[in-house]
Formats: sequence, C-alpha cells, structure tokens
Amino acid sequence: MERPYPIVDGDGHITETEQQVREYLPEPYRSRGASIRAGNNYWNINLNGTLGREARDAKTWLAALDEGGMEQAVLFPTSLGFTSSLIWEPDLHVAVCKAYNDFANEEFLKVSPLLRPVATLPMQDVDEAVKELRRTHEMGFVGAMLPSIGKHGLLGHRKFFPLYAEAEKLDIMLAVHSATQGIHHLGADDFERFIDVNTYCFPVGLFRQFVSMVFAGIPDMFPKLRVGWMEAGCGWVPYWLERMDEKWEIRGEMETPELKRKPSTVVKERPWYFHTEADEHMLSYFISVMGADKAFFASDFPHWDGDYPHNVDEMLERDDLDETAKRKVMGENAKELYRLS
Repeated sequence: MERPYPIVDGDGHITETEQQVREYLPEPYRSRGASIRAGNNYWNINLNGTLGREARDAKTWLAALDEGGMEQAVLFPTSLGFTSSLIWEPDLHVAVCKAYNDFANEEFLKVSPLLRPVATLPMQDVDEAVKELRRTHEMGFVGAMLPSIGKHGLLGHRKFFPLYAEAEKLDIMLAVHSATQGIHHLGADDFERFIDVNTYCFPVGLFRQFVSMVFAGIPDMFPKLRVGWMEAGCGWVPYWLERMDEKWEIRGEMETPELKRKPSTVVKERPWYFHTEADEHMLSYFISVMGADKAFFASDFPHWDGDYPHNVDEMLERDDLDETAKRKVMGENAKELYRLS
C-alpha cells in the first residue's frame, strides 16, 4: 500500500509468551518450576479473544507493515518486558531482561531490519542496566524501555544518572512506557474492573515519572538525552507543564535547585517526544503549544484498544493538521527519536 510519505510506527508491540522468552534463559532459570511472569493478573483484557490480535513472530509483524503501508516499526514488549520490573529476585530480574532482549534480537531484528526492538533493562540494578544498554545497542536496538511502574521506583532518583549518562553517550533513546502491571504502585489496586485500571494507570504512571525527572533537573543535566513518553497520548502535556510551572515559580528555588528554568521552557527545548494516536483530538492543541516536532504516531498494534490499520488512514485524513505536521507526526519525528534511517 502506497502512502504519501514514509509512515513509522513509533510504538508497536510484540506479544511474547513466557515460553518464548524462557527458551532464551540460561540454567538454572530455564528449568525453574515457578512462573517468570511476576505480578500476573487475571483481567479479561481481550474480552474472550474478541479484541486485539497476537504478534508473536516477525512474519506477523511484516504482514502488518504491508497491511497498513508502514515503512518500519519500533517494537516494545507486552508481557515479560513489563512484568520483569516486578521480579523480587535480583538475579532472576537480570536474567529475564537479557533473555527477552535475546529473543527480540534473534526472532525479530535478525529476521528483518524493518522491525526495530527496544530493550528491556534490569532497572533494579543500575550497573547491570548500563551493561545491558551497551549490549543491546551493539545488537542494533534503537532504544530501551523504562517501565513507568515497578520495583525500581522514581526515575528522577540520582541512582539512575549513570544510565542517563550512558544513553546520552551512546546516542540512544530511553522510553518511559505505561503499563497495568504492578498497579499497587499507583494506588490502583482498589479498582475492580480493567476499564478503570487501564484508564487510570496509563496516564498517571507517566505523570508520576514526568514530575520526578523534570523536577530532578534531568533535562538540563542530560540535555542531549532523547526521551519518549509512551502510550498516554500527548494531550496531558500542556496541562501538566502548566501545573508544574505554577508550582515551580513558587517553590522551585528552594525545592528543585537543579531546575533553573520553568519546566515548560526546558521540556520544549530538549529532545523529549510524546506518543499520539489518530483519534486524539488534543493533538492539534498540543502542536499549537509544543510545536510539530514533539509528537509521533503509534499504532499500538496488536493490542486490544488499537484500531490498526484504520488509524493510519484516520491520521492522514485529519483536517485539523496541515501536511507538514502530518509528515512529522507520521514518520519524521519517530526517525529523530529513534535515529532511524
């Protein structure tokens, strides 16, 4: 399918199974009887198989690219990649992250250069996370994922500074990605339905980490660090920055000494990018506030709440964006974020 300009999926997903990843684990982890999928829940996410699809192999993803007329896709995990951040055992945590990355490398990246994985990092052990960032960068991964919730805590903590320094040095992006595993970290464990949990956790997980990273001064300490904010849209950004500006003007000098300027000023200047989807009405307002260089399209294929490939046509047909903005959002910005050719 021909498109008027290159379309890049800035956030697609592999629906890996535990068995697929387990095959890449070394012993003794591979043979352990217990599940390696921590924090497993019982939500009927796909409503008895009526929503979403599965994308467990490169063949499925290459067919999806053709179906929607996309040039290439950046692939995030779905299961083990997120639940690894909840594993209590430190050695298993590191092993599962490495195994997922080896799986994605062998079964996606090596199959086709059009499928570009992001790495899962053992965030509870920053030294190991730095090593794994280097290793996956050498493999050809285009970024690494920082789960918005998990045992690692707030991403503005100075313990993560070596990771940010290494990512800046390697010129590789880091993606803060929302999830619904470990919902107790967000006080969401009182909800009784998945619709509540999903609606609440995805934006709130990003709100929390955005406050932590910005008020810690990370945009100025690591000015070349590219950061992606994944899967809560971009409409929240103007509101959240306005609120943060207000508090910073009153308390910033005393409580956020590393942040010398308003949050909105710093974030606009730095290479921080925000996910958007075709039906997000706030996208045009986001562009009016933040500019057209900050948002990137994500299909979210094959997840239950995605509408791929129709969302590609929907974005191209929007009448509230000019062609320059569409070209940037549908491909150019993702290429800048991930350093894609």
